[in-house]
Amino acid sequence: MEQARPLDALNKARDKRILVELKNNKQYIGKLKSFDIHINIVLEDVEERANGEVTRKLGTIFIRGDTITVISTD
Repeated sequence: MEQARPLDALNKARDKRILVELKNNKQYIGKLKSFDIHINIVLEDVEERANGEVTRKLGTIFIRGDTITVISTD
């Protein structure tokens, strides 16, 4: 059985919608465009959510990897 590395899971999620939760409890849902070994990520067509409600729509954003607590790929 093949053991997937965390970056492999992110690579499979490229161009798909993912949920990213940050240390400040903000959530962003958007299409994963790119990432690096520090898990800095770029999302497109982003919605910012708070308490399950969309608070604003954003275009393309960059998120620093050290601010991320959770990434959900499906």
